[in-house]
Parts: sequence; C-alpha cells; structure tokens
Amino acid sequence: MKPPHPNRGSGRPPFGGGPPRPPQRSGEFHRGPRAPEAPRGTVWLYGLHAVAAALANPQRRLRRLVLTEEAEQTLAARMPPPWPLPPERIERGRLDQMLGHSVAHQGAALLADPLATPSLQHALERPGPLIVLDQVSDPRNIGAILRSAAAFGAAAVVTQDRNAPEETGAMAKAASGALETVPLLRAVNIARTLIALKAAGLWVVGLDAGGGALAGGSLKERRVALVLGAEDEGLRRLTRETCDEVASLATRKVMQHLNVSAAAAVALYELTRAP
Repeated sequence: MKPPHPNRGSGRPPFGGGPPRPPQRSGEFHRGPRAPEAPRGTVWLYGLHAVAAALANPQRRLRRLVLTEEAEQTLAARMPPPWPLPPERIERGRLDQMLGHSVAHQGAALLADPLATPSLQHALERPGPLIVLDQVSDPRNIGAILRSAAAFGAAAVVTQDRNAPEETGAMAKAASGALETVPLLRAVNIARTLIALKAAGLWVVGLDAGGGALAGGSLKERRVALVLGAEDEGLRRLTRETCDEVASLATRKVMQHLNVSAAAAVALYELTRAP
C-alpha cells in the first residue's frame, strides 16, 4: 500500500471523485473552460440567475449588460425593469463569440467588477456554520458549494488565497446567484484561520475519510466550521491536525467518494437537520 503524502494526512480524498489530475505547481489551479476575455479588473458574469442576482446586488459595480431578445423578456418577467443599467441587445451567435461557444450563457451576460473580499469578522457576525475550503481549486465546485451554503444558511465560504481561483463567470453560473448573497473570503493561511475560528468559539470539523460519522445531532449546541479538502487529495496534514475533530459521511461501500461540492451539500444538510 502506497504511504500517504507527508503533507496530506491520510492521502485520501474526502469525498471528491473523478480521475486524478496532473500534479499542480505551487499557485496553480484548475480553471475549467477558458474564461471569456474582459477588461482588466472586471469579470463577465453569465446565466440568467447569476445576472439577475448581480443586478439586484447594490454592492456590485456594473459595467455592461448584454441580452438576447429572448433573455431580455425572461429577465424582465423575473425582475421587472428599470435595471441599474440599460441592456444592449445582442444576437446569440455574437454572444457565443464573445464568451466562448462552450459557455452556457442563456443569452445573458453582465460585465462587472469583482466583489470586494469581506473580512472574517464580517462573516462571524452572520448566523450559521462556516465552510472552509482547503485548496479546492475548481471554480464550478466553489460555485456549487456557495449555492449549497445559501440553501442551508451558511454564514460564509472561506478559500485559500494562493490556491483558489479568482471570481469567474463559471463560478457565478454554478452558484446560481449565491455569489451575491454568501460572503466569499480569501485566507492567506488556512490553519491560522481555523485557529481564529476556534478563538471565536466555533467547533472546527474536518470532513475526511477515516473519521467517525458526521452526526448533526451531536453538534446542535455548537456553531461549526466545516472544512473540506482539495478535490483529489483531501485535507492537508496541518489542516487536519488543526481541526477539533475529523468526520466522514455515512456512504455505502459501493460509492464511498463524493464530489467535494456534493459532500458539502450533504454535510450542511446533516448539520442543519439536527432538531
């Protein structure tokens, strides 16, 4: 049996599945499809849910709104005008060229500034558990985790600054509007952040294979920070050792590993279903 990597605890992914990825250099992360080009300091958000949520967010600085005729009608039904900025009509083929033919934009795109990164204190002032991501690098996974965080009332999501992607359209699309409502923090050092959360009274639970089954009932009197590791390698050794406890999901042997975003959703459900 191959020994675990010295910096990766058990060396097993928490519940993240899929084939292994090529080794990453320091500071490198998986970006998914090529991001559409945008002026420096801006990002293209796309998809009806992501665009509508950004238009409704007073903290978001908006630059340009482009819509197909069909998307404009759909957006107007969901969110009656006037909007913070006037839309530009565009043909779907032209929007495909702007954003990339692989982008599922639904005929709606919004050029905007990235959101300012909130402080940890701001996150602690919000109710609910916190989610800490230890080198989770796929923007679509982070977006899906934000969506689950919004659904289950999490206070914030924390990523590692060096090994997590910047805000992208793919992340916003996967978040389905949650990027505008759930604070997304960037921490320089995950272990130090966990220590700060402990000092603030949170119980830090690492989600990793080999721990006891996660039981929401036993945690109902505690405020929890839930820590999930990278898609392919799980929690790093120091992160694991800094947790108050390590827990796993009670899955059947035929399918023991879940994608990290799916694991986050199941774990949040387990935490919030406790009476």
